[in-house]
Amino acid sequence: MEMEASAAEGGAAAAARTLRWAGRAGHLGGFPRAAVIAAVGAVAKAYASLLNTTTVHNADALLRLVSSRPPGTPLLTFSNHMSTMDDPLMWGFKGFPTTDAKLQRWVLTAEDICFRNVFMSYIFRLGKCVPITRGAGIYQDHMTEALEVLSTGDWLHSFPEGKIAQDDQPIRRLKWGTASLIVRAPVTPIVLPIVHSGFEKVMPEKSFFGRRPPVPLWNKEIHIIVGEPVEFDLPSLKQAARTVPQDSSFERKGWPSIMPDGLDEAAQRWLYQKISDKIQSVMETLRKRLLDLKQH
Repeated sequence: MEMEASAAEGGAAAAARTLRWAGRAGHLGGFPRAAVIAAVGAVAKAYASLLNTTTVHNADALLRLVSSRPPGTPLLTFSNHMSTMDDPLMWGFKGFPTTDAKLQRWVLTAEDICFRNVFMSYIFRLGKCVPITRGAGIYQDHMTEALEVLSTGDWLHSFPEGKIAQDDQPIRRLKWGTASLIVRAPVTPIVLPIVHSGFEKVMPEKSFFGRRPPVPLWNKEIHIIVGEPVEFDLPSLKQAARTVPQDSSFERKGWPSIMPDGLDEAAQRWLYQKISDKIQSVMETLRKRLLDLKQH
């Protein structure tokens, strides 16, 4: 009984820390959200457009989808993850509506970093951040919240690598969270890939007495390349997933069936891996293209 009570208290404490109500557009008339996004956006503009040199390739593809995609159509962008400051600094380039609270993205963020106390939770909620609990899987409550963002036609950004990698190496094997959002979204989102480099120099992990610097650095070169929307033939992929045989070699986690498709766990695993493999391939192609552009 004591353990159950302790677990319940822990869950209540976690719920209190995440302050979901503060992320609603109508919270206090929207003024706190507008103020936070304007302030953070101004800092992003300063670092991306003034203090550092940022070059963006194919920026129009992103600008067009952020500002004028069909009504009710969600946008899901994803990128590699090179520093704790990738977001919001990657949106600070010239011409991007960084300070517009209505157009600004929602972003998946690590709960253990950004939601450590009530004050941080409040600020990050106002900044349109959705907490993700590491190790809690793709069917955690916060992923349901991310699906709700997409269901309203909003823009959501994710980092499918799941953690920071500051070495300029090929894109690593991806987590399945982004793939699951594509499959489970009530309205299939427009899926747009982005790859960047340079943020590992703006916010290096081990440069200040073996730690991150207290503030982002300046006089660095940032390069961003925006791809074209990635198409997924979900009906065909789901049909193929239904033919996947059961595999007893992996530990089953009791995943729920995906309704109305009724895909079992083995089918979901196959489907998420297929989609993740395609996302990884697209990101790696963009990474190589960005390297070529930087050399020329």
